[in-house]
Amino acid sequence: PWLAKRVNRPVRYTESRTESMNGLGHGRGQIQDVRIGGNRDGKITAYEMRVIQESGAYPRFGAFLPFMTGRMLTGTYHIPNASMKSRSVVTNTVPTLAYRGAGRPEAAAAIERAVDMFAAEIGMDPAEVRRRNLVSQDQFPYTNGTGTVYDSGDYPGALEKLLVVSRYDELRAEQQTRRESGANVQLGLGLAVYVEITAMSGGAELGIVEVMSGADGAVHAQVITGTTPYGQGHRTTWAMLVSDRLGIPFENITVVHGDTDLVRSGEITGGSRSVQIGGTNVWRAAGVVVDKARQIAARLLEASVEDIVLEDGRFHVAGTPSVTRSWTDVIATAMAMGERLDGEGDFTQASGTFPSGAHLAVVEVDIETGKVNLREMFAVDDAGCIVNTLLAEGQVHGGLAQGIGQALYEEFIYDADGNPLTGNFADYGFPSAAEVPSFVTIHMESPSPMNDLGAKGIGESGTIGATPAVQNAVVDAVSYLGVRHIDMPCTAERVWQAVHSC
Repeated sequence: PWLAKRVNRPVRYTESRTESMNGLGHGRGQIQDVRIGGNRDGKITAYEMRVIQESGAYPRFGAFLPFMTGRMLTGTYHIPNASMKSRSVVTNTVPTLAYRGAGRPEAAAAIERAVDMFAAEIGMDPAEVRRRNLVSQDQFPYTNGTGTVYDSGDYPGALEKLLVVSRYDELRAEQQTRRESGANVQLGLGLAVYVEITAMSGGAELGIVEVMSGADGAVHAQVITGTTPYGQGHRTTWAMLVSDRLGIPFENITVVHGDTDLVRSGEITGGSRSVQIGGTNVWRAAGVVVDKARQIAARLLEASVEDIVLEDGRFHVAGTPSVTRSWTDVIATAMAMGERLDGEGDFTQASGTFPSGAHLAVVEVDIETGKVNLREMFAVDDAGCIVNTLLAEGQVHGGLAQGIGQALYEEFIYDADGNPLTGNFADYGFPSAAEVPSFVTIHMESPSPMNDLGAKGIGESGTIGATPAVQNAVVDAVSYLGVRHIDMPCTAERVWQAVHSC
């Protein structure tokens, strides 16, 4: 922006893939040392983590990332004693920045591995250990071991639904059969029951709605929003909300964003905050328009405002649906009165919301080569009340793919002098469609009390639940050989080394 203003011309900056990978910023970068304690009956009583956060050369997020990890330290589990200490270190590498989840996937990765290792130590199925330690529905709002207050959820319900849809017992039986037969390709099952925080600091967002007659004579609505989508589907979602509240056809609703001549303010589109904050303000703005329209309709129908009902895009007196007035009637009257049918949302969310879910990964591991094949992926996600199921599904699918990539492929490597060795996609591994199976996804809805829509974020959930689920599955496949842990990414080389070091 500075350069564009300086030369008074539009300026475009273009960089190569290598320049981008070496300068844009990387994610995660934590070294975690974890201790977990409990009883032989499966109850976890203590959890401790020490974190070294690699911040890169410029530690912009050096404190924020481990802070977020600490907020979600104990995950979905009721653990009475918990503590965390962290240190951020500056290195001669690319800076570590906020990447899909930003501190929350790191917390889930640690606690989910620890729970699996605890289960192995006491000889109990990982699903049963989770059952015995999950926060129950009647404990909400729940304060975890580091003081974070979860708004709502049903963690046991998500786990049970996952176990049923995945045929968990049948998969365990198949695993046992393969082990007894000495097959070269072994089956691994990995669970993760996660929770994360979205819109972590709450806040507000611009939302304005105005109803008018268009040049075609039809009723139209314009939405002005401070959110700026880059693939999330805000236009579709905001139009759905307004159409639902006003009864105006979806196709007659225009959403304006990113135009500084029309949009006076806007916050960040990040942290999975847009629907719960931006969407709520659009919803409230539409409600203000309805209130104004009801006052005019009351005059036209010669009735009290309190008795006016908006139904299917028409106004009538409650109990008398045969006599109605249309939006066209109301707009014409408003224009004659010199009034505008517009409204602005006034919602400010007090704090964050807490999406959750349960994921199961099913992998096949070739014992001789270490190669991992992800056979199945099941995901039960709870993001509160869903506005658009298709868009939510897209967010989940994308997040699952990224989570799988972190668990199996993605790693930025430097030589001893700090020179990057993975400077482009020829060297940096990530999953393509060939490596990703068809996902089985289910949405649960535990409405959040933090906003009118009952919504929570869903943009980052896949990367938080899928990553430890896949890692747990890989370790589970070779655990009968004595393998206790494999660091991510679980490449063929690392799996092979783990197997042959036992």
